[in-house]
Amino acid sequence: MRLRKAELFMVPGEEIILKVKKWISYAEEDLSLAKHSLGLESNCPFRLTAYHAQQCAEKYLKALLVFHQIDFPYTHSITRLLEICSEIININELTEAEILTPYAITTRYPGEDEEVTKEEALEAIRVAELVKGKISLQLKLA
Repeated sequence: MRLRKAELFMVPGEEIILKVKKWISYAEEDLSLAKHSLGLESNCPFRLTAYHAQQCAEKYLKALLVFHQIDFPYTHSITRLLEICSEIININELTEAEILTPYAITTRYPGEDEEVTKEEALEAIRVAELVKGKISLQLKLA
C-alpha cells in the first residue's frame, strides 16, 4: 500500500488520537512492568522482563500505524511491523528492535521457552526505550 504525500500529513481526528493514547498507555504499562521486575529480590523472571519489553516496542509501533490510519495484521513480529512503518518513517534507527520478536512467543510457553539472561533482559528494555523514543518523536509526544 503506497501512501501519497498528502496522506502522510493528514491531521488525525480526536477518535484516532484517543486510540493512539490507549496504545501508548498499554505500551507504558508493559515497560513499567519490565523495569519493575528487575527489582525482584530473587528469581527475577527475565523471560517475562524481555516479553514485556517486546510488548512495549510492538505497541509503540502499532500506535504509530494507528496514528497514520494504516491497517496492520495481527502479529507480534517487530520485523513485519517495521516493514509496514517504513512507508511513513525511516526505520534504519529501529532495525535492532527485531531482536525483540522472539520474546513475544518463546518466553511465554513451556516447550518454546528459551532462557533469558539478565543482560538480555536489560538489552530488551534498552531497545524498547529506543523504540519508544523514536516513535514518541514521530508522534510529537516526547
